[in-house]
Amino acid sequence: MPYADTATGARLHYETWNAEAEGVPVVVLHGMLGTATVDLAQTNAYIASHGFYVIAPTLRGYGESLPKPRDFPMRFYDRDAADVIAWMDALNIAQAHIVGYSDGGEIALVCAGRYPQRFVSAACWGAVGYFGADMRPVAQRPRIISGEFIEDWEAALHQLPSRAEFGRGWARAIVSYIDSGGDVSLSYASAITCPLLMMLGEEDTLNPAEYARRFLARAGHGTLQLFDCGHAIHTERPEALRRALLQHLLAAR
Repeated sequence: MPYADTATGARLHYETWNAEAEGVPVVVLHGMLGTATVDLAQTNAYIASHGFYVIAPTLRGYGESLPKPRDFPMRFYDRDAADVIAWMDALNIAQAHIVGYSDGGEIALVCAGRYPQRFVSAACWGAVGYFGADMRPVAQRPRIISGEFIEDWEAALHQLPSRAEFGRGWARAIVSYIDSGGDVSLSYASAITCPLLMMLGEEDTLNPAEYARRFLARAGHGTLQLFDCGHAIHTERPEALRRALLQHLLAAR
């Protein structure tokens, strides 16, 4: 299994699809408690089947990536974005398309805004670059703070010593974003120069469409596409999401 040691101190496991394809690769980032294959293996295979080289890291602390345990310092999305760039450097990937779901989508938006020269397109779903006050009660739900939402197989996969510490850590960091004004990547939006696609489920209670529209207004370009579903569009409306994502990638290529 391939790994890359990064200048940021992470050792990231990664998976590839259609590695012999020519052209700019597609970097795909998973969500919370995911890995390179747990969340998006079918989505990645679909993209690869249409002629793209797809490469997907597992973020630090998850799956086989190090260091462990997975933690959530303040502004952890910036740390993860720095890991992604360092991982690309380690693999000599000068430029890529970047795609992300949920936490991976937030990281993708940070990457596109902080390192615009590295990306030829960006796409995300379940991410909006901003956490409003209405997210506070969501982040502070008892089942989040207790770690009750984490299933046994997830705790084993990620080698979590404490589900409660994982839940508390994530909630604490999210509340810190909210208390400091909510900016996850909104302040980076105007620096994004590549084609940008934001996708949301109309029933996604974590990510209101108004926040995505605010982000796109700051970026000055980009597209918002809505789907009749909740947060996990890739499992609730997989064919529609794959078509939208493929169209975006083909247009950018």
